Amino acid sequence: MRKAKISHNVILRLPRYLRYLEDLQSKGLVRISSGELGRLMGITASQIRQDLSCFGEFGQQGYGYNVEMLKKEVSEILGTNRERSAVVIGAGNLGRAIIGKFPFTDYGFRLTAAFDLAEHVVGQEIFGLKVHHVDALEEALKETPPDIAVLTMSPNSASSIAERLVNLGVRGIWNFTNIDIHIEKPCVIVENLHFSDSLLTLSYYMTRGANDPKDE
Repeated sequence: MRKAKISHNVILRLPRYLRYLEDLQSKGLVRISSGELGRLMGITASQIRQDLSCFGEFGQQGYGYNVEMLKKEVSEILGTNRERSAVVIGAGNLGRAIIGKFPFTDYGFRLTAAFDLAEHVVGQEIFGLKVHHVDALEEALKETPPDIAVLTMSPNSASSIAERLVNLGVRGIWNFTNIDIHIEKPCVIVENLHFSDSLLTLSYYMTRGANDPKDE
């Protein structure tokens, strides 16, 4: 039976499980034990069993996990089997890279529009996606608001743009603006991403030494 409260650390590991299971399935593997999966992922078998038990019973004693079925279950837990719409706010270098290179459809997201302030960018199509002026945000989205917005714009107006999006009905914000955005509505989820955090984490472990183990 699924637990009422799932640890955030467990949730953070779910996409990693999905990646490994997708890779294993692509290689033709039919089943795998928690021990084998743990060795591949660099975590303990008990951690895997504990994480998955938060959502149900997926393995069989003496058999392990059916790779295809477990991948399907993890995909459903993560919601990749549902189609959600998304818009990109900011069509500069980062926005263009995300529009062109990130496989949104693989994870159940469909890009519907992009927005920018720069007049020379507005009206263009980026990988088939029409760029609108950010001033037309409400007009363009009021009838069919997207489920999420990807913010790849300047941080200066990121918070105000986020508020406008939330007022339109956007329920998720994937924020790359290098500032933290906080929305005081429990129905809205904000994922603040900072590329520097990952780099500085790497720097920390290099400074302390390669043999200094990470905390569990």
